[in-house]
Formats: sequence, structure tokens, C-alpha cells
Amino acid sequence: MSKLKVLIVDDEYLALNLLSSFIEQVTDFELVDSIKNPLEALQILSTNRIDILFLDIQMPSLSGVNLLKSLKNPPVVIFTTAYSEFALEAFNLNAVDYLLKPFSFERFLQAINKAKELCYKEELSLNQHVDFEQKVFITIKTEGKTVKLFIDDILFIEGMKEYIRFRCENENYMVFERMKNIEKLLPDNFIRVHKSFIVAKDKVVACNGNQLEIGTYKIPISRDKKEYVITAVFGD
Repeated sequence: MSKLKVLIVDDEYLALNLLSSFIEQVTDFELVDSIKNPLEALQILSTNRIDILFLDIQMPSLSGVNLLKSLKNPPVVIFTTAYSEFALEAFNLNAVDYLLKPFSFERFLQAINKAKELCYKEELSLNQHVDFEQKVFITIKTEGKTVKLFIDDILFIEGMKEYIRFRCENENYMVFERMKNIEKLLPDNFIRVHKSFIVAKDKVVACNGNQLEIGTYKIPISRDKKEYVITAVFGD
């Protein structure tokens, strides 16, 4: 999965340096630039993909609020300021968080977790679609690409904490999503066999002990689900 691209705009060097050092510690972030001039920020925003914008509110040439208002398609915004009285206006502009200076690394992590969740919420389109050949598919975003993923191509789905991996016949895809959300989306041919695995029943070729076999893959079955899974996959 591609890294989230971050821009910092703040007219204080101390704040720029602090945020830059924090961002360097986040493995899935890429700092595009950290700048003092909000007018320069507008140029960067118009020519680069920016996922998350850390934005100071009080700046001499253009306030952070006015900068945000000027953007047609703004990124996810986290305001940073020394003045608490701007909080209401910031949230009215749909800022994901409001960091009051000076803030700790722990408070920074709280803000970026909100931002990451918002950035990735459209990674998986929680709707089924049908193409002109009447094939059902879902739309996912992965590694900077929008992919049409046909339901019939999915062998199984593997949960990996905050991510899920679609194991398909010809390719694999990783997206930021929860298993419980994708489980609601899938048709009856899919069954949850383990807390970390959902399988396509028609792709299962055998059961060996507490494992299902799909091609060369071995999928574990939860002990308390085994009887139910065997019945659902192989019949009575």
C-alpha cells in the first residue's frame, strides 16, 4: 500500500521541525514538504497529491482558515495552533483534529490515527456493482490505484489487524479495512471460518484436520466453528 503524503504549513520553525520529526517516526507517512509560506503551500497543493495537511491557523500572509477555504478539494486537515479560540471554526471546516501547541507525540498520534482512518475510509467501496457482463465486483483502492475486484476471483480474505488482504486467483490486494465491514458486503458464497479468514466456499477443495485447502493455501478453521463450516462448505 502506498504511503500517505503529508504537507506541513506553519510559520514557526520550531513547529515545523517538531512535526517533521514526529512524521519521520510514522512508517506509512511520506513528508512531501514542510514550509512557512502558505502561498507556496497553495502551489504545492495544486501540483502534488497531498493526503494529510498539517496547517497552522495564524500566519502573516494568509491564515490557515482562509487557505483551507480556498481549496476546492482539500486533503484531510489537522490544524495546529497556539490559540484555542479557533477550535470551533476549525471543526466547522471539517478539520479532523485540532492540535493545541505545545502538543506531545502521544497527542500527535491520536490526531494522525483519525486522519489515517478518514484517508482510508474509501479504500474499499462498501457497495457491490455489476458490469455489462453481469459480473459482480467491488471497487478498492490499493497502492495508489483504483481496482475493479470481481467477487468470483476471490479465493479467501485474510485479516491483518487494520488491513485485509484479498487472495485472488491471479493477484493479491491489501486495503485498509476491517473484516467485519467486508463480511457484511460479501454474498452467501463466503463464510467466516476463523477470526482472521473468510473463504469462498466454492473455492475449497478439501478439509484436512482443522484446515481447509484452497489450491496450495491452508486456511485454519476455528475449533468452535468446525462443524458449522464443514456442513456449510461440503453439505450434510
